[in-house]
Amino acid sequence: MEIHDLIKKLRKYEIRIRKAINHQMQGDFHSVFKGSGLEFDDVRLYQYGDDVRAINWNVSAKGHGTYIKTFKEEKEQIIFFILDVSASQEIGQMGQQKIDIGKEICGVLTLSAIKESSQVGLICFSDQKEKYIEPGKGTNHALQLISDLYRLTPKSVKTNLKRSLGFALNILKRKSIIILISDFIDIEYEKNLRAMSNRHDLVVIHLRDLRETNFPRLGIIPIFDKETKKTKWVNTSSARFRKKITDELDENKLRLEQLCRKYQADYLAINTNEDYIPSLIRLFNVRKASKKIS
Repeated sequence: MEIHDLIKKLRKYEIRIRKAINHQMQGDFHSVFKGSGLEFDDVRLYQYGDDVRAINWNVSAKGHGTYIKTFKEEKEQIIFFILDVSASQEIGQMGQQKIDIGKEICGVLTLSAIKESSQVGLICFSDQKEKYIEPGKGTNHALQLISDLYRLTPKSVKTNLKRSLGFALNILKRKSIIILISDFIDIEYEKNLRAMSNRHDLVVIHLRDLRETNFPRLGIIPIFDKETKKTKWVNTSSARFRKKITDELDENKLRLEQLCRKYQADYLAINTNEDYIPSLIRLFNVRKASKKIS
């Protein structure tokens, strides 16, 4: 697809998101990312219904009552995308693979963020940094980011979430909205995921594809692993094999959901065969309703 046609497609999706959120929230224009870029303002006495996570324990310990921190919205937010471009993202129908959906989500939300005068940055990763674009503002920056993203050819096929999150933690000093997009088929990244959620406002988007579990029953066939570059012979008609694959992916999803809940990160699972726009709209409406304070 030519970059001009791609931008037109992404803009249509972005308009769908904005119209739906404005309609559902009613009243004046409501930011897609509102309520996330917050900075400390003052303290006040705790009232019933306040978020207990906002309690200022240092002030409360003085014995004059329970106080909570109040925040004000930052006028300029940083939206930072961390996108998995490893070979495991290439499963699925051409044009609708996990990597295609991941790129589209980055593009759509970049256009939304730029309209709200936010800064937007990007890291693409495999088991190494594949692309880093510093946060910037304006339409030209957004279009260049999208163009670079779609023209990217990764050097490595492997995955290392731990390393990519570590890189992002080192370069992002100011509190930002982090949108982490991957299939999360990896291990040993929990510590850095926790650190990312503690320092920033983390949104986890978990990409999945039905082909990962719904193998056709073809008997014993060779399966090529793009990341290890090894071929394994498996019996796709075996109930034991099919159950093992399904159980592993379901356990991975459940574990990731639990981690996000534990560390107070927003979680969204997206299947490549679905229209992901309604899912994004629900996510942003939930974020507004909760007015998450970190």
